[in-house]
Amino acid sequence: MNDIDAWVWWLVAAAALGIPLVVTAMPEFGMLAVGAVAAAIASGLGADVVLQVLVFVVVSVALLAVVRPIAARHRQDRPQLVTGVEALKGRQAVVLERVDGSGGRIKLAGEVWSARSLDGGRAYDVGQEVDVVDIEGATAIVL
Repeated sequence: MNDIDAWVWWLVAAAALGIPLVVTAMPEFGMLAVGAVAAAIASGLGADVVLQVLVFVVVSVALLAVVRPIAARHRQDRPQLVTGVEALKGRQAVVLERVDGSGGRIKLAGEVWSARSLDGGRAYDVGQEVDVVDIEGATAIVL
């Protein structure tokens, strides 16, 4: 062990911390690996073991304290991807056959759908634009 410089051991530790980073995708391991690289640099510059460990701890804790909250915030701010019938709600459609409380046909997202009016007493004529408020089975509820 005395034949190998301390900075090499720090780089080995950084590589060892990089393995679980890749396998588990936990960024905390990457932050610890960066701390080990910083300790390797300190060792290469001639710092004693106590200072090397202190550099490792300070850099690792600083990264964990700063980067983790930013990453968590970005993870929460990610827009939700809406697919299927949920993506059709709120879209506009064109009436192909008169739509009333008992039924009709609309063109929605390039497809022909059966539809009925949300207000049973209201009717929409051919060519009129309507808003899809809900999907029940294969029937669009329009307003």
